[in-house]
Amino acid sequence: MTPNKNGYYGKFGGAYIPEMLYPNVKYLKENYLKIIQSDSFQKEFKSLLKDYVGRPSPLYFAERLSKKYDTNIYLKREDLNHTGAHKINNTIGQILLAQELGKKRIIAETGAGQHGVATATVCALMGLECIVYMGEVDIERQAPNVSRMKMLGAEVRPAKSGSRTLKDATNEAIRDWIAHPVDTHYIIGSVVGPHPYPDMVALFQSVISEEMKWQLKEHVGRETPDSIIACVGGGSNAAGAFYHYLKDDKVRLIAVEAAGLGINTGESAATSVLGSEGVIHGSRTLLMQTDDGQIIEPYSISAGLDYPGIGPLHAHLIKTGRAEVLSATDDEALQAGYLLSKIEGIIPALESAHALAALEMMRFAKDEIVVVNLSGRGDKDLATYIKHQNRFE
Repeated sequence: MTPNKNGYYGKFGGAYIPEMLYPNVKYLKENYLKIIQSDSFQKEFKSLLKDYVGRPSPLYFAERLSKKYDTNIYLKREDLNHTGAHKINNTIGQILLAQELGKKRIIAETGAGQHGVATATVCALMGLECIVYMGEVDIERQAPNVSRMKMLGAEVRPAKSGSRTLKDATNEAIRDWIAHPVDTHYIIGSVVGPHPYPDMVALFQSVISEEMKWQLKEHVGRETPDSIIACVGGGSNAAGAFYHYLKDDKVRLIAVEAAGLGINTGESAATSVLGSEGVIHGSRTLLMQTDDGQIIEPYSISAGLDYPGIGPLHAHLIKTGRAEVLSATDDEALQAGYLLSKIEGIIPALESAHALAALEMMRFAKDEIVVVNLSGRGDKDLATYIKHQNRFE
């Protein structure tokens, strides 16, 4: 599923940008597909995914988890990628694109820190300047990833306004880009932002479902699962996991949002339930806002899901009924994270734990094939897990 020439998925998408950024975004829009689809780009992209990132990531049959839920559960192990999450798929692609565009300075935003680490990693690989914007709150709760970014040579700049989380880091990155439109490429980490970013990020992440098809064929003799479950903040890991199944209505697509302390508590990030149509960070989508259009501050225990909007592709999928939406609270995600750790020996990122929490809310037939996209590993969240350990042992 691709956007139209103006970057819309149905009524969601577009490019709502300041005038100073128009030439930059226009040039990117006119050239990204031509560059990405070239043989030389694809050769280098695939080589780095294989030899540097470590792809393909395994599709693992979680036997004990399957027994608990009386079905067949496979985990797409994006946590085993270099840097520990799916984010590296996109940053590899965008750094190659930036080089083709002649950009020498790279900026990024990050919440959980995984996109920041992935961006710092590829900048170190290519010898480019790297500046990562991160909310002060996230800097504190994701300290290990901040240290990794700095060790990789990136400058981490705190966002001190608003809720001091992902939304505010994105605001700061956009301000930087406005101030440096000529020499700077902004590596957006999710399927958000002005066109062509949502499409571009989805294309780079589509390697997830591309691999899933042949891996399922090897495991179960068919390319299609019955359900795919993925967490959604902005939604890049979900876009990648859903991508090659978007037109196959027999495959259920389950997006899991962060309910925080509860959908109606005022401390939530369940955008599809609480949101309405509006513009945020350059695209028309669903976002949490007041009646007069002011952003409502989101909340989640998971820094990567702590965002007041979702990508326009997901807004379209949800509004048309192609994707179903569930929401998991902080406690439900923590419970799911501890469960996977104890019965499969895999500590998931808190973002991924939200997707795992959906298993408790759904009912499956014994012969169903369910794929959960395990978007990242839980090293970065150990302090949070430990803080709540006594409640879930």
